[in-house]
Amino acid sequence: QTDTPAPEKEWRQSEEDRSKLDGLYECILCACCSTACPSYWWNSEKYLGPAALLQAYRWIEDSRDEMTGDRLDDLNDPFKLYRCHTIMNCAQVCPKDLNPAEAIAGIKRHLAEREA
Repeated sequence: QTDTPAPEKEWRQSEEDRSKLDGLYECILCACCSTACPSYWWNSEKYLGPAALLQAYRWIEDSRDEMTGDRLDDLNDPFKLYRCHTIMNCAQVCPKDLNPAEAIAGIKRHLAEREA
């Protein structure tokens, strides 16, 4: 999302910014990762789970998105994000060989950098 008026043709990105999205946009939302996650089994009412957090990180990393701060504010919650204990079941079962745990760690890094 952005408040900036749309350009005439397209939103341009550097190759470096574009490469940050590799491994994030390929998710097919099959939820294999969420069903393999013990934290999601026990806290599915509060913990967003690997699939949702991977999608959130995809937008946080997108240089064209201007809502990163709002997204991080919304995720800065002990249950929505911090129930991930990096068990890595999510990465092991993903049919697209994605790593939601790595994306979740990326969100945590962004939040830690904001607080520093």
